[in-house]
Amino acid sequence: MAAQNQVQITIPKQHYDQNQAPEEDFDYSQRAQWLRAAILGANDGLVSVASLMMGVGAVQENVKTMILTGFAGLFAGACSMAIGEFVSVYSQLDIELAQMKREKTTGGGQNQEHQHQHQEEEGNKEQLPNPFQAAGASSIVFSLGAIVPILAAAFIADHKVRLAVIVAAVSLALLAFGGVGAFLGRSPMVKSCARVLIGGWMAMAITFGLTRLIGSMGLEM
Repeated sequence: MAAQNQVQITIPKQHYDQNQAPEEDFDYSQRAQWLRAAILGANDGLVSVASLMMGVGAVQENVKTMILTGFAGLFAGACSMAIGEFVSVYSQLDIELAQMKREKTTGGGQNQEHQHQHQEEEGNKEQLPNPFQAAGASSIVFSLGAIVPILAAAFIADHKVRLAVIVAAVSLALLAFGGVGAFLGRSPMVKSCARVLIGGWMAMAITFGLTRLIGSMGLEM
């Protein structure tokens, strides 16, 4: 019985020694979550601005109008993402700080427990979300995605070729973002890329079609 107990105690310890990767995985997954949020932000910028430009391109052939629309979408989206992320992360920070205060107030019994709790709190403080960092990151990654269709359209005079180049450039960027997102989230690569690509195509096609329809009803510029 004692021998069996020793074997049972040794196996978990070996598991812990060999599997220091899970701890690293946990750290990595926290970082990966942040990176995945960045990829999603860039994807938002890409699809939003490309759809806007496709919508304007449905009723306007002027390249200047398309580029200005793209930049307006970039600025509006980057500001919106930054403010939204700032408010959201600040709310999360308030909740976590309130929870830490509650634990401090209620956990005042035994000394050892109190010390252990204090050490845990110190570790948690280092991992608290930073609203300013989140806002800046969201704004930057949105802009990085949004600049792709603007650059794709900037140097092409022919209207139809311009629209085709925007779709091609956006499709390549969507595949890249889908692939990176799948790698970070450890999800199936093909599924993830196909989902992102089809979603982007749908957004551009619906915006193009509906704007064209409204334009045909006499509301075009």
